[in-house]
Amino acid sequence: MMKITKDMIIADVLNMNRGTVPIFMQNGLHCMGCVMASGETIEEACMVHGMDCEILLDELNDFFDKQEA
Repeated sequence: MMKITKDMIIADVLNMNRGTVPIFMQNGLHCMGCVMASGETIEEACMVHGMDCEILLDELNDFFDKQEA
């Protein structure tokens, strides 16, 4: 089972499954057009945007869990 963690690079997660794009967008992270996505971790992006990283991680992991089911 795949586990998304806060130290993963945003672009890597997006490349794993483009279905994650709406999850990032709904959480205020418009990462697809941001040059920072290629080197910024999920945790760093959440800190910059003043977000709770755990909420985003829960949503991303729920998405991947459903994909594997």
